[in-house]
Amino acid sequence: MGLFSFFKKTDKVGTDSAIDSKDLGQKGTEGQNANNVDTKLSFHPDWHVPQEQKYIFNFLANELQPLKPNQLSLAAINIEVEPNTKAWNVKAFVRSSLNQAIQLGEIELLLIDKNDQQIASKSFNFAELGSLPAKSARPWVFTFEKSTLAVEEVPEDGWKIAFNLISLRGHQLDLDETWKKQLPKDQQDALVNIVKKLPKLSKNEVNFTGLQAKIHDDKSLVTSIFIRNGNNKAINIEQLPLEIVDANGTLVAKGSFRLDPVLSVQPNSTKPWTFIFPEELVSEGDFDLSRWSARVTQKQ
Repeated sequence: MGLFSFFKKTDKVGTDSAIDSKDLGQKGTEGQNANNVDTKLSFHPDWHVPQEQKYIFNFLANELQPLKPNQLSLAAINIEVEPNTKAWNVKAFVRSSLNQAIQLGEIELLLIDKNDQQIASKSFNFAELGSLPAKSARPWVFTFEKSTLAVEEVPEDGWKIAFNLISLRGHQLDLDETWKKQLPKDQQDALVNIVKKLPKLSKNEVNFTGLQAKIHDDKSLVTSIFIRNGNNKAINIEQLPLEIVDANGTLVAKGSFRLDPVLSVQPNSTKPWTFIFPEELVSEGDFDLSRWSARVTQKQ
């Protein structure tokens, strides 16, 4: 497979990154005792491993630390840079302490340096690893192309390869405490359902989606807007230049809002927020607010 040539006698097992199996949708064994679990070396059934490589894999597997019950883990080994493409070939053990075999699907992985800074991210199809036996450790190489890397230099010791739990948990509603206090539980649940039905965000996309808009008697425009964050990190908004356009493409209102305190939207989450345009920022005329959109504009 070409995979074996990546593993060498000089390799050493580094940082282990473990999560509870339920975070990947895998059911563990209820009532399992708290004893640590040793994982045994496992090869893909299609592999024909040369004897010398078996020696190397066994040596590395013996360095692995026990896992807690019902865990899935990625144990870092080494990174080799592809000379021509500058891609990083990341060697690791995929480990399971479950009592049953598992097969995983599409999962985003992160490379994190010793300072807990993300330096790469990419989604991988874990089905290629095949079925992972109970209490096992399977060596694998994850290739991160140059376009997936945030840095050029290979990290120093202490780096790790980890499951992206933020992407695994799915997109969620990020409801501010003031909204939680004001909205009844049924209205909060309704917002959760609306968020679930919104179009999926692209990676690192920030989107503004209209929720509700109404012209009040004082001719101000009150809008509730979903601020949607597709990033793996929270975004902080200090000032927001915003315009509202109705169903016919007519400009309804335009203004800039300073947010104090800063409005924070959690990673992979949607936060509803209310913006009020006073009369002087609202255009004259009649508007069709049966459909409308919110757009971020360039600061004037």
